[in-house]
Amino acid sequence: MEINNVSAGNIQNRANKRLKFDWLLGLVLLLALFLYGWQTWKAGSANAFYTAAIKSMMQSFSNFWYGSFDPAGYITVDKPPVALWFMAISAKVFGLHGWSIVLPSVLFGVGSVYLMHQLVAPYFGKNAGRLAALAMTITPIVVADSRTNNMDATLIFFLLLALWFLEKAIQQRKLWPLIVSFSLIGIAFNVKMLQAFMILPAMYLFYWLAANEKWQKKVKKLIFATIGLIVFTLAYPLSVDLTPASQRPYVGGSETNSELELAFGYNGTERLLGQTTGTGGTFGGGMNAKSQGKNKGMPGGGKMPTKFKKAGKAAPTGKGAKQMPGNNQGKKGRQGPGGAGGGGGAFDIGTIGPFRLFQSSLGPQISWLLPFAIFDLIGGLIYYRDRKKRWFHLSHEQKQLALWTAWLVPVYGFFSVASFFHPYYTIMLAPPIAALFGIGMVALGQLFKTNFRTNWKFYLFPLAILSTAALQAWYVHSYYPWLTWIIAIVAVIMSLLLILFPKQPASSITLTVATLGILAAPAWWSLTPTLSAESAMIPTAGPSLLTTNTSGPGGGGMGMGNSKVNTKLLTYLEKHQGKAKYLFATSDSTSAAPYIIKTGKAVMAMGGFNGTDPAITLSKFKELVKNGDLKYFYYSGRSGNTKIINWIKKHATKVKSSLYQASGSQQVNSFGKANPGQTTKKAKSTAQKPAAGQRKPQGMTKRLSKPKGTSRKMNRPNGNLKVSKTKKTPSTSTTTKPKKSQSTMPGGMGMGGGMGSSGVLYDLSSIYK
Repeated sequence: MEINNVSAGNIQNRANKRLKFDWLLGLVLLLALFLYGWQTWKAGSANAFYTAAIKSMMQSFSNFWYGSFDPAGYITVDKPPVALWFMAISAKVFGLHGWSIVLPSVLFGVGSVYLMHQLVAPYFGKNAGRLAALAMTITPIVVADSRTNNMDATLIFFLLLALWFLEKAIQQRKLWPLIVSFSLIGIAFNVKMLQAFMILPAMYLFYWLAANEKWQKKVKKLIFATIGLIVFTLAYPLSVDLTPASQRPYVGGSETNSELELAFGYNGTERLLGQTTGTGGTFGGGMNAKSQGKNKGMPGGGKMPTKFKKAGKAAPTGKGAKQMPGNNQGKKGRQGPGGAGGGGGAFDIGTIGPFRLFQSSLGPQISWLLPFAIFDLIGGLIYYRDRKKRWFHLSHEQKQLALWTAWLVPVYGFFSVASFFHPYYTIMLAPPIAALFGIGMVALGQLFKTNFRTNWKFYLFPLAILSTAALQAWYVHSYYPWLTWIIAIVAVIMSLLLILFPKQPASSITLTVATLGILAAPAWWSLTPTLSAESAMIPTAGPSLLTTNTSGPGGGGMGMGNSKVNTKLLTYLEKHQGKAKYLFATSDSTSAAPYIIKTGKAVMAMGGFNGTDPAITLSKFKELVKNGDLKYFYYSGRSGNTKIINWIKKHATKVKSSLYQASGSQQVNSFGKANPGQTTKKAKSTAQKPAAGQRKPQGMTKRLSKPKGTSRKMNRPNGNLKVSKTKKTPSTSTTTKPKKSQSTMPGGMGMGGGMGSSGVLYDLSSIYK
C-alpha cells in the first residue's frame, strides 16, 4: 500500500512538473513571434523568385513536387523544394498573400527559439536556457530571415530538431531517435543542400563523446544512423535525376540538369571557391553577358575565373582582395556598417580572413554577442570541469559545450574563407552563439562570484563585458556616434563596479545591468526589420531600413519583393496571346516572376534566375515558336542565351514601344497594388542614387538603359559603380533625372525589373509566317 502511494505521488509530481509553465520563456516566445511576425501582412510578394514558384506549385502536383518556378513546369528554382512545400501548403490553405507565404518561416523561427531553450535548459538550468533563447530571438539576421520566404529559418529549425533527437538518443540509449536525428539532416539537405551538412562533424563528435556505451555499440548505431542520413539525403535528388528530362522541369541553377550536380556544384564547392556557374551570379550576371550559360557572375573576393580573363573583364583577385562592392556609400555618419540595412549589398561579405565575421560588413547581422560567447566557452570549460577526474575526462556539461563549439568552429571557418555567399547565410552561426551565450553567462557569473581578485578567473566576466561592448560601440558608430560613447562608458563603469565591489549585495544588480546592456544594441538592430515591415529577397537588419525603405514594404534589402507589373504590357500580351502556351518568354526569372504571381500564367524564364542557365537550346526554342507555343519575347537587357537572343533580334519583329511601354501610374506590384513611392516627388528625386546609408547595386556592368545626360562606369579594382554627368548637347534633356517609368537598377533587377519601361518586346509569331 505504501509503495502504491509513493508511486502515485511520483506520478503526480511529474504531472505537476509538466503542467508548470515557464512565464519567462513564454515572454521570450511572444517576443520572437512579434519580431518575426509583426507587419508580415505588408510583405508584398517577399522574395518574388520563390513566391512565383509557390504560385506555380499550387497549380499542379508535378509543379509542387519539383518546385517549378513557372506554371508550365519549364524550370525549377535553384534549391530543393522542401521549404517551399510548407509555404505552398500555407498559401493553398490561406490563399496567396504576403503573410501566408512567410507564415511557415515565422513559425519555424519561433520553434527554433523554443528548441534552443530545450537544448540548453536541461543541462545548464532554466536561466541558461532562457538566455540562450533570448539571444537567439534578438539576433538581427535571425529576425530578418524569419520574416521572408527564403529557406534559412526552415533549415535552422530542422537542424535544431535533429540535435534534440540526438540528445534523446543519448539519454535513452535507443537507436531509433539516433536514426531520426541523422535522417532529419537528410531532410535539411533537401532544404538548402550542403549547408545542412555543416553540423555533421559536431553531431558525430558529440555522440561519440556523450553516449555512455561501448565503442563497438557506438560504431554500430552510427552506421545505421548514417544509412538513414544517406537515404533521406539522396531520395529526392535521385528521384529527380532518374526521371527523364522530358517529363520534368529543368533543374534551375545546374549546368547539367541534375539535382546532385546542383548540390555539389553551385550549392557546394562553388560557394567555397567563388567560381559560380549557377545562379550564384544573381547580382553579377551582367558582368559577362557574352558567356552563354557558363559564367554567371563573380562573387566578391574570389579568384577571377578564366572566363573573365577571356572576356577582358577586370576583377579582384587573391585572398586579400576587397570584395567587389567593398566600399560604403551614402551620407557621412549615416552609412551603416556594411551598407544598406546594416548588412550591405548582396555580395558585401567583407575581406577574407580570420576576423571577417567581426568586420562591419557581416558583424552587425550576427556577431554582436560573439566576443562574449568566446569568453563563455572558456569560462564554461573551466567552471564545469570535474575536478575529481583528470583534465581529459570531460564532464557531461563540457561535452555539451563541445557540441556547440564543434558547430561554431567549422561554420566560422567556412564563412572566413568562402568566396561566395549572401550575408544572411550567417544565420547558421546564430544557434551556437546563442547557446554559448546562455551557458557561459551562468558559468562566468558563478566564476566571478566564487573567486577573488587574485584569481584570473575572476576577471573573465568583466573582460567579456568590455570586449563585447567595444565591438558593439564600433558597430553603432556609423548610425549613432553619441551611442558609442554611452555604450563604452556604461561598460567601463559596470566593469569597474564589479571589480571594486565584487562581494557587495549590489553586485547581482550590476551583473544584471551589464547583461542587459550588451543585449540592448542587438535588440534594437533586430527590431528594425519588424518596424520597417521588411520581407526582402536579401534579408538584412539595421537602422538604415527605417530611413531608406522608400520602395515600400517587402522591398528592402535589394530584393524584388514588390516587383512591378507593367499593366499596359500585360494587357497587350493577354490580348494577343491566343492559344500560345506561354504568355511570353524573357531571359531571367527576375523579369518573369511578377507576371507569374499576378496572372498565374506560364512565363518562360529562359535561363533561370539570372538568365544564364543552359535550360533550352536554339533548336528547341525555334520549335516552340514554330508550333505557336511561344509568341512573344521580352528582352530586358540582362545576360542570357546569346544564340537565342541574337536569333530573335535578327528574325523577330519589334513591337511598337508605345503599345506596351508604361508610365509609373501603369505599374503595380505583383499582387495588383500600386507601388508605394513611385509617383511621389521624393521617390523621383532619389531614384538615381541610394538613400542615406544604402549602397548602390554592385557587381554589374550591363544595364537596361541609362538616364539621359549620365554615363556609368565601373571603377576598378573593387567594382564600385559611379555615376558622372556628361556635357549637355542641344538634343539632350535639361534634366538628368530618370523618368518615372525607368528602372535605375542594372539589368532590370530589383523593383520593377524594367518590364515594359525600357526593354524591347519582340513578336516571334511573324518569323514563320
